[in-house]
Amino acid sequence: MTDRRHPTEWTPATGAEGFATHVMDGVTGGHDGLAGSSTRPSLPPSKRRPLLSVEESIQGVLAGNRTVLARTITLVESNAPAHIAKAQQVIQAILPHTGKSIRVGITGVPGVGKSTFIEALGTLLCQRGHNVAVLAVDPSSTLTRGSILGDKTRMEVLSQQPNAFIRPSPTSGSLGGVARKSRESMLLCEAAGFDVILVETVGVGQSEIAVRSMVDFFLLLMLSGAGDELQGIKKGIIELADALVITKVDGDNRAQAKGAQAEYNRALHYLTPATEGWKPRTYTCSSLNGEGIPEVWTMIERFRETTTASDVFAARRRDQALAWVYTMVEDQLKANFFAHPAVKAQLPQIERDVVEGKLPVTVAAQALLQAFDHQP
Repeated sequence: MTDRRHPTEWTPATGAEGFATHVMDGVTGGHDGLAGSSTRPSLPPSKRRPLLSVEESIQGVLAGNRTVLARTITLVESNAPAHIAKAQQVIQAILPHTGKSIRVGITGVPGVGKSTFIEALGTLLCQRGHNVAVLAVDPSSTLTRGSILGDKTRMEVLSQQPNAFIRPSPTSGSLGGVARKSRESMLLCEAAGFDVILVETVGVGQSEIAVRSMVDFFLLLMLSGAGDELQGIKKGIIELADALVITKVDGDNRAQAKGAQAEYNRALHYLTPATEGWKPRTYTCSSLNGEGIPEVWTMIERFRETTTASDVFAARRRDQALAWVYTMVEDQLKANFFAHPAVKAQLPQIERDVVEGKLPVTVAAQALLQAFDHQP
């Protein structure tokens, strides 16, 4: 039977930080600051560096040292108790230096061109002097919980920008395809001086509300002429989006894209906006030739100005912080529940009884909860 009890557990190997260095090949800066993009080879397992101290992590992140940033994100992603304690000390210390970025969630159906769009947008922003961090959340294997980590190889141009940082992270089965520690990773990137955070998710589904709960602006990429088979996916996500962008608008696809743009704008007219005081619209772009990309960024800047002036921007950040607290409580309670000795002892038999039709689901759940409540 597939083990669904701990879908988000992941701990780096002893020595820990070789993982972060490896995925940052071609991105890690050649200097301690944000500048520099020389490639640094990954370290062999036998020469992995020891864990950074809390103070080394704090000072390195605040100095914009990308190697330290990558290693600290690896620490944050770990579920080892010792790593969690150290990571939270770092987060506590860097909190006063966070909150100054614009956090943009980008999602869309597989094949819509998310990575190509992010590379085009990120490169434009780097050329304009922004420091851009991309948290590209890769799908984890349901069997091995390993991650494909392919986004870095698909963003070759952006990875060469001296003021860009690309961090692939495994989803480890977390809700909506967003890595469980993405919020902490965003805070670390902000403290390191990145003023634009782009969060790419693995796909689209109702669970992508997890993206909405952690970003300021939610961008949905669409394909024109995808067919009615995607309508069930689109509706729930469109209601969460602050803007729609139809991608791959080049060549013979222009006329079809313009028709789809008008259709989506009509649909948006009848939906309640996801953000108070902001009316979502549909845009078109070609990530290959850059057409429409500057207009998308201008729209995002206008969103920030509008919502900041009305205090909606700050209110969303406050609401998200509180929601984050309750999410963490729920995660911890679930972890404690399945780690409880009495629950672990009874669970295999209860699972068999439910599967074989001998025990109603409600009775099974009550039995497990009683075991959790009444045993030391």
